[in-house]
Amino acid sequence: MKTTHLIATSVAAAAALPLTALAHAGTDGGGHHNFLDSLMHAITHPLGGADHLAAMLAVGAWSALAFGPSRKAWAAPAGFVALLIAGCLAGFAGLHVPAMEPMIAASVLVLGLLVMVQQKMPVGAAAGLAGVFAFFHGAAHGYELFEASFAPAAGVIVGMAAGSALLHVTGMVVGHQVMQRHQVIAKVAGGLTAILGAIMLTRLA
Repeated sequence: MKTTHLIATSVAAAAALPLTALAHAGTDGGGHHNFLDSLMHAITHPLGGADHLAAMLAVGAWSALAFGPSRKAWAAPAGFVALLIAGCLAGFAGLHVPAMEPMIAASVLVLGLLVMVQQKMPVGAAAGLAGVFAFFHGAAHGYELFEASFAPAAGVIVGMAAGSALLHVTGMVVGHQVMQRHQVIAKVAGGLTAILGAIMLTRLA
């Protein structure tokens, strides 16, 4: 219960923060003129941003730790990718989602805490929580593509989904093979991820 309360408080605080900076604005939309260029850039993009890298690895690691070697472990990563695409499409359609950056930072904080404590929850709730955060990640990038042509926008959306899925799988492998056997690694990695999210939130305050 304490962890659930902390998660809810973190999300609420993030939603209340002003949107003082858009770190993602303009990073994907302008320099790619065809599907393949945009696809390749977008696949590698999550590897270059600490927020995306940490969040997506954490989704995979948490899923492995919370559900073990069962099909349920795929629910949160699948929910993340699905809602990431939905967020991208919403942004591409011109929807400006409020508090994108605070919610992205909150996702890093919350997912880090989930890894650290190996929080278990119903599979639907896990997929829903990951999906909510993913929507904000996707919307941040989709909005950059507003008024872009279809081909480069499609490349970015497909590439972001593929790159994210790859990171989820990587996180799951690490969770299964390393963190389950060495609990201290899970606690340290989760704690550092949560600290990164907290730092990101304080910079937006």
